[in-house]
Amino acid sequence: MKVTGAQALFMALEREGVDVVFGIPGGAILPAYDPLIDSKVRHVLCRHEQGAGHAAEGYAWATGKVGVAMATSGPGGCNLVTPLADAKMDSVPIVAITGQVPTPVVGNDAFQEADITGITMPITKHNFLVKDANELVETIRAAFHIARTGRPGPVLVDIPKDVQLQEITWRWPEEVDLPGYKPTTKGNLKQVREAVKLILASERPVLYVGGGVIKADAAKELYRLAVDGRLPVVTTLMARGAFPDDHELALGMPGMHGCYAAVTAMQKADLLVALGARFDDRVTGQLATFAPEAKVIHVDIDPAEIGKNRAADVPIVGDAKDVIAKLHTELKRRQEELGGPPDRSAWLATLERWKREHPLRYEQPADGPIKPQFAIQRLYEHAKDAIVVSGVGQHQMWASQFWRFSEPRTWINSGGLGTKGFAVPAALGAAAGRPDRRVIAIDGDGCFQMTAQELATSTTEKIPFITAIINNAHLGMVRQWQELFYEERYSQVYLSHEVPDYAKLAEAYGCVGLRAEHPEDVDAVIEKALSITDRSVVIDFRCDPREMVFPMVPAGASNDDIILGPEQIKPTKDPSEAPVA
Repeated sequence: MKVTGAQALFMALEREGVDVVFGIPGGAILPAYDPLIDSKVRHVLCRHEQGAGHAAEGYAWATGKVGVAMATSGPGGCNLVTPLADAKMDSVPIVAITGQVPTPVVGNDAFQEADITGITMPITKHNFLVKDANELVETIRAAFHIARTGRPGPVLVDIPKDVQLQEITWRWPEEVDLPGYKPTTKGNLKQVREAVKLILASERPVLYVGGGVIKADAAKELYRLAVDGRLPVVTTLMARGAFPDDHELALGMPGMHGCYAAVTAMQKADLLVALGARFDDRVTGQLATFAPEAKVIHVDIDPAEIGKNRAADVPIVGDAKDVIAKLHTELKRRQEELGGPPDRSAWLATLERWKREHPLRYEQPADGPIKPQFAIQRLYEHAKDAIVVSGVGQHQMWASQFWRFSEPRTWINSGGLGTKGFAVPAALGAAAGRPDRRVIAIDGDGCFQMTAQELATSTTEKIPFITAIINNAHLGMVRQWQELFYEERYSQVYLSHEVPDYAKLAEAYGCVGLRAEHPEDVDAVIEKALSITDRSVVIDFRCDPREMVFPMVPAGASNDDIILGPEQIKPTKDPSEAPVA
């Protein structure tokens, strides 16, 4: 069968199981948009290519499938740079398809030309420039295979306009042949047995669970390992939901704004079992003082992560699902031989005491102002089963702290890159991928204004979700640092409660706009928002601008120096002494 490259593209996408693509057409990708009319693939017309990229990420997070974004050449591809970098940092499987100027003028600075493969080389898992339509289908197959296997990540396919128009004979390659790409997925049994020896010998073990467990769909395996081994669990910002927060072995989130019990347990542990985690600086604090007495078992599918920041006593390269299952099988067998797990009652009692003595806390005055934590906690009480998407900043930390997660893929956020503007388009993508679940974006007023235009996409495409703006009239996290470390010299952080009027802006986008200004408004506004299912809803929670996120480990400080509340703050007189962000 004779088809054009553009037709072959969408036939290949259909064969890959793609049901939705997020994008914006333009000159260099225009030939691909013609066969789209006859394709089974749904196209969601976004308002900005960055929005399309983040929507593809949200879709991938929520469904576990590869998200797809499309853009034209030049500025279109360049606008995908941020979501591609975001997906690379957080191991999100997406494929970006970009148009390119015709091959005869590539490199001649033609209209809307940019070397997008060169630009994105450091921020993609791999990328391709297709110069012959006969190679297009195989390239699409390879792109999806690379994106979803091994450590997941973004792949870009750049297709010149003449290649999209070139006529070829359709052929679907059943196999993907990539000789140089052979990720190790099966954990080495010898190393697994060595790891189990360390676990059985430890008195103060902690399972340090990262986002790799979510990406590997290994939550059930993790649960069995933790429960049968009586092993306490911390779940990083990227792993919230991998282990249920209401379980007695759950310690919560570690890191810069983590729970005291989680942070301190890692510091005092004699064994860290790192599962799909990368010893990120936001978790370790000052690396030299992190978990000084702990031996380390490090499980990761990416061998480059093992030993990168902390040496591993037992390194295991492999897929988290496979390795955790093997660890559980071996640990259970050895424990049965020994008559049960080691007696760690003193350690577990200590952890329980830390949780009881140092809970997350805030005070909500009856007469206001609304505390951000209160707004989020009430949202949780009304919509526990929702998929939650956050932007980046204070609201992200409060959401990860005060929402109680019980299952994976219900918490979506930008962790490694920390991308403001992530929440609204990512929520759009999550809602497109999971129309059976309520999706709530918890956003900041600073983040929201960066990508709010995707509410128009939500309306026109009939993909409803709720956006709860924690509106403190500031770039909140920056303001917090200026208050703590720059003698309250607030530079360029004030945004205003009034501009824009978020309720009116929502209405202009065809959504419902609501506002809560006092604590007594909160429940009624949430109930009203949840009663609306045919349109997106924006809630403007007018929150206390002076509220700060605690606990807090200042950047570059030791986790031993965790600050539990404002009463522990020691003002910094010299801004040059402020921690490095």
